[in-house]
Amino acid sequence: MEGQAATNLSLEQMDVETTLHAFTPIHEHEKTGPHIIADGDGIYVTDNKGDTYIDAMASLFCVNAGYGRTEIGEAIANQARSFPYFHTMAGHANEQQIRLSDRLMDILPDNMSRILYASSGSEANDANVKLAWMYQRCRGKPEKRKMIARSMGYHGVTGIATNLSGLPLMHEAFGLPLPGFLHTEKGHYFWEGEAGESERDFSKRMAAALEELIIQEGPETVCGFIAEPVMGAAACVAPPEGYFEEIQAVLKRHDVLFIADEVITGFGRLGSWFATEKYGLDPDLITLSKGITSAYVPLSASVISDRVWEVLHEGSKDIPIFAHGHTASAHPLACAAANANLALMEQEDMVGNAASTGAYFKQQLEERVGPHPLMGEIRGDGLMLAIELVANKETKEELDLEWDCSHRLFDLCLEEKLITRGFFGHNSTSFAPPLSITPAQVDDVIDRFSRGLDKLTADLKSEYGFTPAG
Repeated sequence: MEGQAATNLSLEQMDVETTLHAFTPIHEHEKTGPHIIADGDGIYVTDNKGDTYIDAMASLFCVNAGYGRTEIGEAIANQARSFPYFHTMAGHANEQQIRLSDRLMDILPDNMSRILYASSGSEANDANVKLAWMYQRCRGKPEKRKMIARSMGYHGVTGIATNLSGLPLMHEAFGLPLPGFLHTEKGHYFWEGEAGESERDFSKRMAAALEELIIQEGPETVCGFIAEPVMGAAACVAPPEGYFEEIQAVLKRHDVLFIADEVITGFGRLGSWFATEKYGLDPDLITLSKGITSAYVPLSASVISDRVWEVLHEGSKDIPIFAHGHTASAHPLACAAANANLALMEQEDMVGNAASTGAYFKQQLEERVGPHPLMGEIRGDGLMLAIELVANKETKEELDLEWDCSHRLFDLCLEEKLITRGFFGHNSTSFAPPLSITPAQVDDVIDRFSRGLDKLTADLKSEYGFTPAG
């Protein structure tokens, strides 16, 4: 009877009564209920009320190929009909997984050697830390266990990944981070650069701060450093000139592994297959997810470099079994989705479009939105862009965080049928649309965003008597 009664409720009420939502205020959700997305096509999504929005965030930086790509859906369905699943433990494999690994090795940097699959970026980051710890043990240095990440970095929500993430909002309720997980400066030149300091000098100072932390902790105890090439939760903070060059020199000097978290930046978002190649990175391990399947099916990967693999391979002679993995690791349906997704991206040159249309998007933001009196910084790379609002353009005075301008602007953009992304703790808005977006669609995004920004300006004046300076 209870099951029958539930069918008389609306979908919204059923959701409120049954589901705990990720990164959602619990009590607020009980009052407002969910926004139910029901359909999608290209860069557009439609909710269950029939309203259609431009999704300028590709959901969460991840629907790279766009919505409604039947080619990916058919690949999943065909695989489900022919052979839905078998685990990949104890040396078992499936054809889709083998072909995907071969395809990835063709586009990954040449010094990458092996791939370990999971289902989320969080799981892959956990695996990469465990691989780093195993690497140090195999070298006879088991005391090298401490991990360093960046303030405002995001690396996931599983046990290890939450500790890596440099967001206090993710730590407080759970009594984290645990000992052995450390954080250094995020490296955001706009906010952290000193007067008259060049980007290169700023990068040197950030590297010096990292080195000071490593020395303070003891290099013999520090295992690895993890960083997103362009930071996602910090709202698309791209590296200043020379940043990773300086950082990597410190890591090599102190025998510290480098994990490149390419969960967002991988698979074309920056206008190259991977940020690793674009920024000249030399990571020991790479984390991949999101765009690998355009999020049609969950899949992630830990990519192991030649030098790490050689140590693991030799050291494993004394280890009876590699005791890590998941039931769904290298799931045939997920790997089929990835193969179809990557084929589409190649056929339609979505990586090239991310480069050219991303450059156009940033140029249009600078020309059309840049002069707005609230506009402080326009940043990012490729189709991973963001704006930062300020109270004063000349002095870079922050807007009052109590006004929650980031989420206000998100809501005002929703009124314009535009999905952006709001952030806690800073006044930023991000754009990361599907890589299939056209210049004409970019123009539409900026039209809608500009109307939302003008509404925010009017609201701040009417509610707080605030008029931006500059």
